[in-house]
Amino acid sequence: MTRQWPGVWGQPAGSALIRCRPEDFLVSEELGFELSGEGEHCFLYLQKRRLNSEDLLRRVSELSAVPLRDIGYSGLKDRNAVTRQWVSVGMAGREEPDWRALEADGDVQLLALGRHSRKLRRGVHRANRFTVVLRELSGERTELERRLQTLRAAGVPNYFGEQRFGRNGSTLEQGRRWMRSGRRISRQKRSLYLSALRAYVFNCMLAQRVARGDWNRILQGDVCILQGTRSHFACEEVTDDIRTRVAAGDIHPGLPLWGRGRVVTDAVCDAQLSDAPGDCRDICEFLASAGLELAWRPTRLLADDFCWQFCDDGALQLEFSLGAGGYATALLAEFVQYREGNRESGISSEQD
Repeated sequence: MTRQWPGVWGQPAGSALIRCRPEDFLVSEELGFELSGEGEHCFLYLQKRRLNSEDLLRRVSELSAVPLRDIGYSGLKDRNAVTRQWVSVGMAGREEPDWRALEADGDVQLLALGRHSRKLRRGVHRANRFTVVLRELSGERTELERRLQTLRAAGVPNYFGEQRFGRNGSTLEQGRRWMRSGRRISRQKRSLYLSALRAYVFNCMLAQRVARGDWNRILQGDVCILQGTRSHFACEEVTDDIRTRVAAGDIHPGLPLWGRGRVVTDAVCDAQLSDAPGDCRDICEFLASAGLELAWRPTRLLADDFCWQFCDDGALQLEFSLGAGGYATALLAEFVQYREGNRESGISSEQD
């Protein structure tokens, strides 16, 4: 099982149920770039309900007679939710089907259609827009309001959510067993296990910074990441300008998503691992040997356009946007003690 990651804003302000019905968890993928209007890749903006992204991709593949390897997507989305995401289909030399046929079973809707010159790649979307309804909400209204204001202003640790590790940590544990065994597995499982192992190491390193109280402060030698982008730079000296930009939410400390990287980053990475659990170093060596390239992820998650409404039926509706890779559950965990009202979630993706 995955461990409980330490929080920063004290005990939850109340308790609530999430995902009592799919409509209580609406996720809309924001692409972040304009389609060119021409090219061999057909882009579909699809809404699905109670359907895994993998099942959706298979339906697109079957209808178009295009193999899955030529179908692109930016992120996986929950099953127990209403989600909207972009999918690209390489149509070179193929006749385009009637995409409305995807709507036959009633759990998929075609919202938009376009053409582009390039295949859609993982994690290239700008953000996910969330509308989350919390039901059976308990807690004092004043405290709930105060906590929401804190989350909007100061953010939360940017942990990978429990969805990345599988139900009760099953994907992470399977990944550990695979790492030790060295056996050959399918490409899909390999990707799933590597993602879970990498996320575990990141969360462990972030938990250390939370424990030290510097998860939201840039230290000398840190990698700094610009808000809403993947651009980053090394902090050689913590200047007043750096502190001002951190306070304004313009930049964040970064921690490595483990893989092979430039020698200049070795000292930084070693420092982040110094007090991590013992299995992290073995996992890091394995991730590098598996061919993953070093990347960086911010330690702080700030929600954009964060607003809320207390409803007449006692529910609370939250609306906010998170950059690609941010988990709504990381935000919710700092607000209330939540439980799944209808535990049928598949792979999430509030993912990168």
